[in-house]
Amino acid sequence: MIRLNINYISILLVIILTSCSYKPILSEKNYNFELGKIEYSGEKKINNIIKNKLHLIKDNDGPDKKKYSLSINSFKERKTVSKDSKGDPLKFELIVTTNYEIKYNNASILNKEIKKNNIYNNNTDKFELEQNEKIIIENLSNKISEIIISSIINLDDN
Repeated sequence: MIRLNINYISILLVIILTSCSYKPILSEKNYNFELGKIEYSGEKKINNIIKNKLHLIKDNDGPDKKKYSLSINSFKERKTVSKDSKGDPLKFELIVTTNYEIKYNNASILNKEIKKNNIYNNNTDKFELEQNEKIIIENLSNKISEIIISSIINLDDN
């Protein structure tokens, strides 16, 4: 009896788990616009992360869709926030700034600057500090790309 219940439970579990599937939200959405030409300048790492996010909605062509073009300029800045008594840095602030312009029919309809920052502790292991900075840059760039996508969607809704 117990063995029969275990079989039923395991079969039910397999059915439930295999019926779940992962689908990216942005790639499934059909927008009323498409992204044409996208120009990038500035920091390559930041631009590559933004490019990967925008690529999810770039291939959304079709009839009767507005075609926007983008110009994106990004850069990063690292500042020392605090120092110890010897003058060695204790905390850093990483600022990622992105200026972007959205054009429709070669006319600028939106020109914005986005600044995202993060304060983090210094590390004596420089490799670990560099890896930490890469993660912070990736997270901040993802947030910036989401803001850019939201602004395009909001333009299209108006």
